Amino acid sequence: MSRTILTRMAAALVAALAVAGGVGSGPVAGAASGPNAASTSGTSATTTTAAAWPTPSGQKAVGATINVSGTLDGRMVRHYGTGDLGSGGQDEGQDPIFKLANGAVLKNVILGSPAADGIHCSGTCTLQNVWWEDVGEDAATFKGTSSSQTMTIDGGGARSASDKVFQHNGPGTMYIRNFEVSNFGKLYRSCGNCSTQHKRNVVISNVTITAPGKSLAGINTNYGDTARFSGVTIAGDSSRKIVVCEKYRGVTSGEPSKIGSGADGVNCLYSSSDISYR
Repeated sequence: MSRTILTRMAAALVAALAVAGGVGSGPVAGAASGPNAASTSGTSATTTTAAAWPTPSGQKAVGATINVSGTLDGRMVRHYGTGDLGSGGQDEGQDPIFKLANGAVLKNVILGSPAADGIHCSGTCTLQNVWWEDVGEDAATFKGTSSSQTMTIDGGGARSASDKVFQHNGPGTMYIRNFEVSNFGKLYRSCGNCSTQHKRNVVISNVTITAPGKSLAGINTNYGDTARFSGVTIAGDSSRKIVVCEKYRGVTSGEPSKIGSGADGVNCLYSSSDISYR
């Protein structure tokens, strides 16, 4: 057989192997690629990675509370307080940057510094992809009067909260999911000394927590509060100082008292498999 024929046969064999085995310089069509693609080597398990902090598309100074009804898409503009909303302190009773009416949706917003008292929800509300670069008094407060109302925080993140991130003053249920928080006091707190108290619930799922921080949730067991956790990842806390669930005896005046912590199957609802550390 001539050398030319042998050369052609070898070339054909290499081409056939490339088609069958995926040899080539690009990803297979339809396969995931890039930094968020799941690894195909070693174990088949996937790891949840916190989203990168977004870059603002612009910025807007806010001197008076923005009232929201319906849906407001902030288009990733950074909003920050000025004038009466520009103190940047932790004083109670500050006005918010945004005030959401019952049923309102706020999405794609970055709150810069100062952020005043963040966001107030007057009833059922949804926060989608909202980011707090430097939490002011609180990131958001859930008010309202209906036991069936819900506040849903889906996506986004918060950092530099010396006290609370989410404050729950009214009744109802708060959902915090697909969220990340770092350098914080408490991720969630059911009001410990509101003059009118309620049974409150919080459901925290698929969140990434980065130390330092103090606790994920503080609830008042004497009012029947519940806190449920799943898919929680805590990073940078090798000594496990961050408390998952703190239990308090709430009051209508004075100061609440801490009475315990940890899963109990009644108020603090989670198992060891719901919390992971890295």
